[in-house]
Amino acid sequence: MKENNELIEVQKQICDKYGLKFEPCELDLKVGISLNIIEKNYEMPIYASRLRAENGTNGWYIYAGDYSDADDFFKPLHASHLEEFCPLLLPYLGLAPGSKVLIAENGNYVDVWEDLSLLES
Repeated sequence: MKENNELIEVQKQICDKYGLKFEPCELDLKVGISLNIIEKNYEMPIYASRLRAENGTNGWYIYAGDYSDADDFFKPLHASHLEEFCPLLLPYLGLAPGSKVLIAENGNYVDVWEDLSLLES
């Protein structure tokens, strides 16, 4: 993994690029991630949404393929393990809650936007 300070600088640059607020992502906290990404059995695009941090999570929920609202769709994984399972997402982890990311074409296409409905309830 990139040196933590270097990664934070890259994350701040991403936030500046998209005009969104930077909020550090604690890598020792957990993300919710779909099993197909953990098993490396997925195709692009990758979707990520950041809700508010709570209950030992940093608020990120990540999946590829079809979304499911099943209770076991997202598995807990420490964010530090994303280097192995989803390294393309690391530069975007500093986006504040209420942010969404779509990564396609092996990282050659990225869309980032704010969706404040993620912060409701």
